[in-house]
Amino acid sequence: MFFFTYLRRELRHRMRQAVVTALGLALGIGLVITVTALSSGVRSAQGKVLGALFGVGTDITVTTPATPAATAGPGGGIGGFTPKPYAQHTDILTSPTQGTLNVSAVAAIARLHDVSAAAGGLVLTEIKATIPGENTPLNPSELQPVQTSVNGVDLSHGAFGPLAAAQRVSGRGFAAADADANVAVADSAYAASHGLKTGSATTIAGTRFTVIGIVRQAPGSNAPDLYIPLARAQALTNGPGGAKNKVNIIYVQAVSAADVNTVSGEISRLLPKATVTNSASLANGVAGSLKTTAQLARSLGIWLAVLVLLVAVAVASLLTVAAVSRRVREFGTLKALGWRSGRIAGQVMGETIAMGIAGAAAGIALGLAGAVAASAAAPKLTATVQTANASGQGGFGGSAGAGGAIFSGTVGGPMTTWANPNATHTVAVPFTAPVAISAIVVAVILAIAAAVIAGAAGGWRISQLRPADALAKVA
Repeated sequence: MFFFTYLRRELRHRMRQAVVTALGLALGIGLVITVTALSSGVRSAQGKVLGALFGVGTDITVTTPATPAATAGPGGGIGGFTPKPYAQHTDILTSPTQGTLNVSAVAAIARLHDVSAAAGGLVLTEIKATIPGENTPLNPSELQPVQTSVNGVDLSHGAFGPLAAAQRVSGRGFAAADADANVAVADSAYAASHGLKTGSATTIAGTRFTVIGIVRQAPGSNAPDLYIPLARAQALTNGPGGAKNKVNIIYVQAVSAADVNTVSGEISRLLPKATVTNSASLANGVAGSLKTTAQLARSLGIWLAVLVLLVAVAVASLLTVAAVSRRVREFGTLKALGWRSGRIAGQVMGETIAMGIAGAAAGIALGLAGAVAASAAAPKLTATVQTANASGQGGFGGSAGAGGAIFSGTVGGPMTTWANPNATHTVAVPFTAPVAISAIVVAVILAIAAAVIAGAAGGWRISQLRPADALAKVA
């Protein structure tokens, strides 16, 4: 009981020093909490971007670059059309920016030790175009191809892949019985712009499909316009040899998140020519203000918080040592009353810990206020990512839209198509700075640890005092 009475009296007697020490610790703790909240917010924002691109449950995607033969037909034009005196109309489904893999690769990946499941798919582009004849002039507007992104979906693996994160707006999703049916699921944006609804008909590669459902993907996912069963996509794909028993993207689910890098290496050894992408490699390709903010939060913010905390500990230690030096007479009296140096050091330690607790409380309040202010004042962040099938490296369930990766032109009459390897799209990223309970707990521990260090410095100074010092002070 005497310990706490003495403690209260000394803190009241030295209120100015206690306030300065507590405020120094509070500033360091508050900055640590704010920076931690900002870092957590940036990681959450990055996770939303990568999750939207990668798909729920998909840890790794496998693609392969397109070969020159896959981007143009034998005659240099779309689907091998050759120049003719009259205009030609074509409606093809093709994979101009990604090469194909045999479906046996899917089974081979699924057999790997750390793989939970693997599913193949086709990321395609439907191109409806008019090819001018040798003697048939056309308006520039008639030369613009109409492009629609189409995904062939493996209906047996709905738990992950391109439709796993989709939110159903109307209608239904695919069923096992739809594997060979001419049915499609439309993206909500595409459906709205083309007047489609459940039960509507749409044409893909000259074949009539019935829309059975409409879905909405997360913002920034670069969702394809239409989804159709994989078997139908394989049957309708145009190109050398078609796409029978072929896929151009493989979605892979690892047994656990810790196995992702191991699985990526195993797939690379299994398929040396394939491009293996996981969330870590995808994050390296994200640019924009989101990436800049993440780098600042990781480097400048964390080091600034550490520096301020170290300064606060140093100031608290110096103030404690100075206070011990001013209290030589007091400690000499206590020793004369029978107090040991350890007991005196414990009393000083109790004072610094009390200051640390007060600093922790004030620091938590400052940190929470800083996090709220950062969330309110934060500018809109953006992330620039490569269009999935434009790069041939992503394969995130998305596809180039009608103005994205595929370009067209006329070379000697027939129309040719080629891919833009640098096609990107920019998405807005919502940002908040959440404060986790774990961050508050760590802040309290840091404050008390800083107080203990300051108290230990004071205890060291007490151990250096000699009886002669107390007598000199009295004289």
